[in-house]
Amino acid sequence: MEMRAAEAARRWLAGQGVSQVRDGWVSDAKPDVLLTADQVAHSLAGDVFAEDLDAADRLHLAFGLLDLLDEYWVTCEIRIANDSVEGPLPADVLWDGYRLRLEADRDAEAVTYSLWVDWFEDHTTSATAFAEALGNDIDHVVAERSEALLRRARRVLECSGPVPWPVKEPAYRTAVRLPALHPALFRGLRASFHDLYGDLEPGAALALLDELDLPTDTPHLAELRQVLAAGRRNHHRSPGVWDEAVRSRS
Repeated sequence: MEMRAAEAARRWLAGQGVSQVRDGWVSDAKPDVLLTADQVAHSLAGDVFAEDLDAADRLHLAFGLLDLLDEYWVTCEIRIANDSVEGPLPADVLWDGYRLRLEADRDAEAVTYSLWVDWFEDHTTSATAFAEALGNDIDHVVAERSEALLRRARRVLECSGPVPWPVKEPAYRTAVRLPALHPALFRGLRASFHDLYGDLEPGAALALLDELDLPTDTPHLAELRQVLAAGRRNHHRSPGVWDEAVRSRS
């Protein structure tokens, strides 16, 4: 599906006079000027949502552009379109698109960064975004354990720091049942403490941390346990406590 979406986006770009060459992209207007994928995304991704197509087809085309360019800015234009006067975008297509790319066996940095800074950090969207990305079907993920589902779970857990603790705690507790998710869950707990908008409840987070089957020399494990045991909720609300924990381990 991703390949078909990318090819549709490639055809659309050709219609805008932009084509791919060995080292980047060129436009018909300036064929001697090499463009980066980021430049193409900033120039044209927003235009997808002005096409004479229904909302679902526009969104499919935007995801194809994301597959082709692999640029975070495409996800920004998706979010902008969702929040526009013509939005919201069809939720089933939107979140199917995210889940598919989170499960894909390829780099997903643009998608996970989008989840983290645009959906999870926004308190008006974090609960819905986390539920759609993982929370709604975490039981199925843990039961089926397919590589694709585990890939999605790992990626979402690792960038879930800003999600409110009451929203993500049930999924965290379910993820504990599957050791294959323990490293990602640890990174999620660590991000919940370190992220600027990270959120956790120290006692509950410590209880989860103690259930994880991790090597005792896992970097930052001891420090995280120490700050949680001290009742600290967030690195930025308690300046210096992490450094103190690091010094105490040296």
